[in-house]
Amino acid sequence: MNRRENLKLLFAGSLGTGLILTACSPEEKLADLSPKILGTPGGRTPEEIERDNALISDQFLTEQEMALVTILVDIVIPKDAVSGSASEAKVPDYIEFMLKDQPENQTAFRGGLMWLNLHSAERFSKTFTELSGTQQLEIIDEIAWPDTAAPEVLTGVKFFNLLRNMTVSGFYTTEIGFKDIGYVGNTPNVWDGPSQEVMDEYGLALEEKYLKVYLTPEGRGSMATWDDQGNLIS
Repeated sequence: MNRRENLKLLFAGSLGTGLILTACSPEEKLADLSPKILGTPGGRTPEEIERDNALISDQFLTEQEMALVTILVDIVIPKDAVSGSASEAKVPDYIEFMLKDQPENQTAFRGGLMWLNLHSAERFSKTFTELSGTQQLEIIDEIAWPDTAAPEVLTGVKFFNLLRNMTVSGFYTTEIGFKDIGYVGNTPNVWDGPSQEVMDEYGLALEEKYLKVYLTPEGRGSMATWDDQGNLIS
């Protein structure tokens, strides 16, 4: 099982237990931020819309930090044969928004970016964005596995946990993420009742007098009609 499959399982479990950092409805698509949030019918209040627009108009992460975040989120969820990468789903924009929406994470996140660059300089005399892909993965491997990470990289472990959680939350609440896990939401389903084989096994049969008025696949979408006595005609 590859990293992407593990993330899918992690996200599915989060949906069931409410552990996901934050979730945006498909209508809001905060991971696909527009210059201005206009709200959705029956959705956000005027006060919420005003606050969201104020957050979007502000900028927390610098251009250099956004470039670093873009690399990191694509390490967590790279492009594959099924779907695009985290950056293609605009996860960096989502993280930027969430850091302003939840300012209590700002110090830890920015401090983590600084730690990552300092650690990269100690290891390779370069910032993380200047490293080769192989060198970047060497550093990520040091901090991506909390159970086996060395005590001296604990700061990096905590940061990467935060970054990874935000990446997964952002990616799997976008259209790209929905398609990646095959999520289709609430869609009409078709069920024609028990098969004839099952009916025969249990000695059951539909009442003959109703056979002509039972719903058939061909009749879906048509309106039922009733007589004056309230009997179903068709």
